[in-house]
Amino acid sequence: MHGEHSFTWISLIPGLEHAPNHVVMTVIVAILAVVMGGIATMQLNAAGGAIIVPESKLTFRNFFDLVAEKLYGFCETTLGEHEAKTYFPVIGTLFIFIFFSNLFGLIPGFLPSTDNINTTLAVGLFVFIFYNIQGFKANGVGYLKHFLGPVWYLAPLMLVIEIVSHVFRPLSLALRLRGNIQGDHVVLGVMSSLVPYLVPVIFMLLGLFVAFVQAFVFCLLTMVYISLSTAHDH
Repeated sequence: MHGEHSFTWISLIPGLEHAPNHVVMTVIVAILAVVMGGIATMQLNAAGGAIIVPESKLTFRNFFDLVAEKLYGFCETTLGEHEAKTYFPVIGTLFIFIFFSNLFGLIPGFLPSTDNINTTLAVGLFVFIFYNIQGFKANGVGYLKHFLGPVWYLAPLMLVIEIVSHVFRPLSLALRLRGNIQGDHVVLGVMSSLVPYLVPVIFMLLGLFVAFVQAFVFCLLTMVYISLSTAHDH
């Protein structure tokens, strides 16, 4: 496996020969997202009052309008109308980062940052910290009641179970994402080496599907965790 990962285009850039690939790729994806966001914003500003009228052909702007609309609808279905407005920026950012990071694994000479446990664990820890903060913001100190169970005499046992469950959430998110992306990347590399013509295209299409599904699942679980932590006990 290490032999397959020995060459990347980044290693040809002076000064980055020994830089960790996942760090460089994370920076590249972040810059790419900012640039695309800037282009979309400029196009929206240039359109002025006509932004409510869809264009007749697929453009950079209405492509991202469509993606944002579908993703927002997904958030609204999972979190509810009010919460979707609050958490959509975070969910959308996570989806874009993970999806485009995954996509780089389909480009020869690039490795996705999401096949590295450091990247996926960092994103998983961000989700863990974020949903717990939102839980305290929504419920105050009463958020701790979520860890104690429905009846007082089971509270010690439920506390241990809930703490273990919450601790394993970021690890589960990290390992699931990393394992699937790494596996897909390895399969694509092997098939490209064995049958370099036509067949890899099939696995690239499969890889595109995996990239989308893994970003989707990660964001879905994130919304579930947010929903559980911000729920009010009645």
